[in-house]
Amino acid sequence: MCSRSQSQPGQKRRQSAGFSLVEVSIAMGVVGTSAIALFSGFTSGMFTMQMARENLRATQIMLEKTETLRLYNWDQITSTNFVPTTFTAPYDPDSTNGNGGIVYSGTLTVSACPLAISYRDDMKLVTVGLNWSTGGLKRSRSYTTYISRNGLQNYIY
Repeated sequence: MCSRSQSQPGQKRRQSAGFSLVEVSIAMGVVGTSAIALFSGFTSGMFTMQMARENLRATQIMLEKTETLRLYNWDQITSTNFVPTTFTAPYDPDSTNGNGGIVYSGTLTVSACPLAISYRDDMKLVTVGLNWSTGGLKRSRSYTTYISRNGLQNYIY
């Protein structure tokens, strides 16, 4: 008679089912590393989208200020008290009333035209600058353009 522990010729010995402790440890390390990489990717993607949204809002603010300035007449542009030199613009994409969120601080400078041309006195250099903070990062953008005495404002008014 054969005992159960001995195998018959033609039969394979059955191995015990399951994983060893080393295999389980390595698998958990791989799963943990993958989870950390996945959540790091989510965090990085969300931060990138926030930065892009803030840059787009900064561009919108600068465009709004320059387009408003283009509608002023020449006397208003050259007046020292008519064009505000500083401004703030709050932004919160989740807010419905415009309160809270990021505050953009801006400057608007109207100066003499730096070009050596004959119509230099009929042009002004306009610079719009914005500063804001994203978390601990200080961010800034600026935009420079020219405005002429015989510009768009003469066609509208």
